Amino acid sequence: MTPDIQPALESQGYLAADNLSMALHIAMQLERPLLLEGDAGVGKTELAKALATHLNTELIRLQCYEGLDAHHALYEWNYPKQLLTIRSAAAEGKSGATVEQRLFGEEFLIERPLLKALQATSRPVLLIDEIDRADEAFEAFLLEVLSDFQISIPELGTIRAKQRPFVILTANGTRDLSDALRRRCIYSYLDYPDRHRELAILHRRIPDADTHLLGQITHFVHSLREESLEKKPGIAETIDFAAAIAGLGLNDLSDNPALVHQALVTLLKTQADLDAIAPEVSARLAGRA
Repeated sequence: MTPDIQPALESQGYLAADNLSMALHIAMQLERPLLLEGDAGVGKTELAKALATHLNTELIRLQCYEGLDAHHALYEWNYPKQLLTIRSAAAEGKSGATVEQRLFGEEFLIERPLLKALQATSRPVLLIDEIDRADEAFEAFLLEVLSDFQISIPELGTIRAKQRPFVILTANGTRDLSDALRRRCIYSYLDYPDRHRELAILHRRIPDADTHLLGQITHFVHSLREESLEKKPGIAETIDFAAAIAGLGLNDLSDNPALVHQALVTLLKTQADLDAIAPEVSARLAGRA
């Protein structure tokens, strides 16, 4: 059975595999976070964007990084505004508890992604991107938030989610995630799409391109991924490559192997990978396509 979410995502230009569609369907039914693992560029972040568009709701993104802490993910106080208020109150001869209480009101609160998701009046899609880049301490803190969907701000008290957000976490394999986090999530692994699905994606994204050429491009990129590369090209890179080739006026990859080789800058994103794919290698791959 294909969940209703699959054609809904397709209407947004996202062609999801059956196992991914089912995982998302179950996560939404059970109101559980969905954990997506896979190499960079396989469509993890794009899934969250497509879901938010389909649901006509806000996408709130928390980009994780090394050193991310709770305050940067939850909230901060607007210190410059607080300082100006203190100076203004002093000039008017005001001081004491009344001023202090005002300084820690909601007008001075800067919402960061997690608090923003809890405060949303309609159910947002909360994307916690590259959770494996954050450290274990932040991951443990995140578990508490995802368990109860509430946080405590000492000056304001406990804030509970107005609407439980749809949560999608992504990971690229930078480090191992805890068993505790995995247990709380529905899981799906995203691999590179097969040739049929990647070709379908290209048809949707570049509808005016020649069908034969797009088929060659798909074959070329899949062959390129089999080479020894530091960073294999993802779906977004395939789309860029196809748009570049079509824009250069090529109707067949074998017509101008030198031009195809120059267009590798859309697919390969490190100097080592560009050096690894010599002109004769790209010519061979183009010929096979």
